Amino acid sequence: MIDPSAALRQGLLGLGRSDSVRRAVERTPVSRSALLRLVAGEDVVAGVGAATGLLATGRLATLSHLGEETVDVAQASRNRDAHLAMLTALREAGATDGGAAELSIKLSALGRGLPEDGEKIALDNARQICEAAAAAGTTVTVDMEHRTVVDATLEVVRDLRADFPWVGAVLLADLRRTEADCRDLATPGSRVRLCKGSAVSQPGSVAYQGKQEVRLSYVRCAKILLEGEGHPMLATHDADLVDIARSIADKELRSPESFEVQMFFGIRPEEQLRLARAGVTVRVYVPYGDRSRWYRYAMHRIAERPADTRFLFRSGTTKG
Repeated sequence: MIDPSAALRQGLLGLGRSDSVRRAVERTPVSRSALLRLVAGEDVVAGVGAATGLLATGRLATLSHLGEETVDVAQASRNRDAHLAMLTALREAGATDGGAAELSIKLSALGRGLPEDGEKIALDNARQICEAAAAAGTTVTVDMEHRTVVDATLEVVRDLRADFPWVGAVLLADLRRTEADCRDLATPGSRVRLCKGSAVSQPGSVAYQGKQEVRLSYVRCAKILLEGEGHPMLATHDADLVDIARSIADKELRSPESFEVQMFFGIRPEEQLRLARAGVTVRVYVPYGDRSRWYRYAMHRIAERPADTRFLFRSGTTKG
């Protein structure tokens, strides 16, 4: 039996890979405006503006650079330099104090996929970014990009944490292995972002199938992290999951600053503000960069949570 929601996600991802659909969307003002609510802008100025706007409303930020596809060492270096430039600008704006605005980095953008020494190149570039973040007084979180690179990504996180113990890891709740990974990482000082998982279909041998199975896994993983001694960063727009996490945190006598709820830029900003005003630490994932990457990014976000599409098209919705 075909899962309608899975079929919808795959259809949206297919549209995200279509250049002809992208061009059509970009020519339509309403569609273009709706999709671009999810992106801060093209450059460092736009990213810093989005971050400082969030901080002014009591929210935190993690900025993600949408760079060019990395096919050679020069592109990996350009992507690294883009992260360094953002850290400099955030520090000069006073946005990095106490990790208020941090960076999220993708190892693929830093060279991991290069045929020769890709892992070393990515690690070296990530290390330079972490050095700059430390100097700016903020942190870095290493994004998880696909189930096939979980071990390799966590190995890079371990290497970085030898010098920068605050480096954040990302785990995907739809993977069957993640409860064990949560137990391994729920240690003092360990920052762990828990996401539901990818919109891309995963084989049943490694991933839970269906919305309810994934939600139950998310609750189990969140419980492990909240009962541990690390700093959980719970990335979800699911109001029920947020309520469950807050209940577990209350039971564990966790202070509001000892864990975070994370949400995407442009998705349910009113709920982000409501939670922040209720004393929850809310951090917003803010993408910025190359305009050619905006459309695919937006379609991936919509594919992950199609129900949130209505928030993009509702008039009067604020961007941040």
